Amino acid sequence: MQMQRSIIMAIVAAVIALPLMFSTAAAEQPKPKTKPKPPVSDAEIRYQAGGSPLGGVDMHQDINPKAPPMAKAEFDRARQIYFERCAGCHGVLRKGATGKPLTPDITLAKGTEYLKVFIAYGSPAGMPNWQTSGEMTDKEVDLMARYIQQTPPTPPEFGLPEMKATWKVMVSADKRPKKKMNPYNTDNIFSVTLRDTGEVALIDGDTKKIINIVKTGYAVHISRLSASGRYLYVIGRDAKVNMIDLWLEKPDNVAEVRIGLEARSVDTSKAKGYEDKLAIAGAYWPPQYVIMKGDTLEPLKIFSTRGMTVDTQEYHPEPRVAAIVAEHLRPHFVVNVKETGKILMVNYKDLNAIKVTEIGAARFLHDGGWDATKRFFLVAANQSNKIAVLDTVEDKLAALIDVGKIPHPGRGANFVHSKFGPVWATGHLGDETIALIGTDPAKHKQSAWKVVQTLKGQGGGSLFIKTHPKSKNLWVDTPLNPDAKISQSVAVYDIGNLDKAPEILPIAEWAKVGEGAKRVVHPEYNKAGDEVWFSVWSAKNQESAIVIVDDKTRKLKAVIKDPKLITPTGKFNVYNTTHDIY
Repeated sequence: MQMQRSIIMAIVAAVIALPLMFSTAAAEQPKPKTKPKPPVSDAEIRYQAGGSPLGGVDMHQDINPKAPPMAKAEFDRARQIYFERCAGCHGVLRKGATGKPLTPDITLAKGTEYLKVFIAYGSPAGMPNWQTSGEMTDKEVDLMARYIQQTPPTPPEFGLPEMKATWKVMVSADKRPKKKMNPYNTDNIFSVTLRDTGEVALIDGDTKKIINIVKTGYAVHISRLSASGRYLYVIGRDAKVNMIDLWLEKPDNVAEVRIGLEARSVDTSKAKGYEDKLAIAGAYWPPQYVIMKGDTLEPLKIFSTRGMTVDTQEYHPEPRVAAIVAEHLRPHFVVNVKETGKILMVNYKDLNAIKVTEIGAARFLHDGGWDATKRFFLVAANQSNKIAVLDTVEDKLAALIDVGKIPHPGRGANFVHSKFGPVWATGHLGDETIALIGTDPAKHKQSAWKVVQTLKGQGGGSLFIKTHPKSKNLWVDTPLNPDAKISQSVAVYDIGNLDKAPEILPIAEWAKVGEGAKRVVHPEYNKAGDEVWFSVWSAKNQESAIVIVDDKTRKLKAVIKDPKLITPTGKFNVYNTTHDIY
């Protein structure tokens, strides 16, 4: 069997150019005690292996007589592994997303042994090496090789009747207070995701005390605010949207709804005359976005995103909705569709005659933010290694900019460069670079929509980058870097002297939380712009914390600890989020 596997491996290596260099003799040698170097970085493996809540959803399954036999228990276990590890890349229906298609017409022809080697050892194109990295056992690899030859199980659709069945209004709009009923400075409240408990912590930015722990969907992805700053909207990976009223005596949920089975994005109408009127949320499954009433979350209109890709013009059955942002100047939502690479400008002025302008960008759109003027929206097409720039005045694509490997800006960071004028910055998951892009075509035309400077960061695995109009610092995290020293610290750059090496601050060490992963993630400023908050993110059964740094001195200012702060990740300041300050 070992000899047979060695021969198959050699064939696979030739086909997919996998540089494993295993000979028959080498295969007969004892396995090394140390793990082989993975073909893709650990940061990418950690990012791509994010779980999907669809693993527990009832699905329709056809029996494929040509596929290798699987007992029901085996099939159920394989399906769970697939949605925990693989669906993020290959798609719910296995028709391909950032990863290749894995449908039976392809996988049956390859055969079980070929697929086992590919799953075990990965590929330079981005497939993680699941077995040699220690993430899967030999038995699990065999299980998955047989599973992906089966007909993909199909999750149910999720339409208006299903949404209405989940819709709850705990406090009707007419029963809510007419003025703020608490003493909190609501502009400086932070909404902190407690990833693994299905909650957000509302923390008073002035006193550093927890106001309330609010029940939400699982693994809240983002928090967004209504134009007035009164209502906080959060969305979990399970597509549950919660609406929290910050004017209540104790801020808490007033409405909730599920808009699908898996999701990542939510926002609200911000144009003059439409403040607090509408909310919008986008789903990964089904591939759709939903417009709701802003004061109750009642679902009103559902729009599918299924369609053709921007490059090959092939039909894609599950193009997921990534970042959604609201324009401040016009009644438009900007909806980014991941797999097809399209930016949709949704005019919500008349809900009975919604106009959608479709702009082709690049595939695998993910996250992004506004430039300082809020005219241009910059979004990462992460697996295309590009930043797409949308001009919301002329309703066109202003540029497609080549950057580093797998850009992941969060909202990005805006500041004025001493030489190139206004710039927007992004870090990367796949390399150590930080790209600064010129954003002022009016006064700095030569620099506009170009990478004007590249900074060297600590390493790959960066998720978020941040600054503030009142700050002279640029903060960059690296929570997914495999080196604990790097993932537990942050790099801070002097905006006035970007040629100078960054200062590395030991945020996790300052937290003093004992054992654990202690990944430092998501810098977020307070309203005044003089504090930067970081999550020190450990496992569910270990202590985590929020560390607050004085922005001017870069010294430790405070540490927030509480048994209820379980796996904190993203933090969103009410004022900065309302006004898109970053």
